[in-house]
Amino acid sequence: MADEEGEQGKPKDPTALRGPGEGVPPAPKGKRPGVAADVGALATGLRTTLGEFFRPVVTTMYPEDKTPRSERYRGRHYCPVGCILVIAAENTDENRVSPGERYAKTYEINMLRCIFCGYCEDACPVQAIVLGPEYELSDTSREKFIYTKEKLLEPLPPDVEARLGAAPPPHPDPPPKGGGNTRP
Repeated sequence: MADEEGEQGKPKDPTALRGPGEGVPPAPKGKRPGVAADVGALATGLRTTLGEFFRPVVTTMYPEDKTPRSERYRGRHYCPVGCILVIAAENTDENRVSPGERYAKTYEINMLRCIFCGYCEDACPVQAIVLGPEYELSDTSREKFIYTKEKLLEPLPPDVEARLGAAPPPHPDPPPKGGGNTRP
């Protein structure tokens, strides 16, 4: 191969790179574009570049600047992937932890498995689980993603506390007992 190559690694014969029966393609026929066409193409490209240069910047400098999130955005905890672990224990007369018969001795949420579906929030009868607007869940340790009962009992952010403190909508009056018609 070194015998077939010229000074700078280029083959002496251009047909050496072609297969058998392939010749050198013919030169294009017709008018070649002139300098005016080249300048026009250059002007079109510059117009596009300058147009983009003077547009306002839409880049958000994350994490310093954050885009606003919807009020209904769910970012944090029934569970289809089994990320919630609850181990119940019985209340005794000597050690009464809650007013019920049992209490959660161990309550953990594994955020590495959570898919943020919100089923747990919907299923919780006392609104103890609230998905907040937090979405920056990253850390250097896997253990920090196991949320224990103590970690989950941290104070709520003011906006979540205000949302939970709002009075629920009034329920309609239940139907009278005895069923059927109630004509006077």
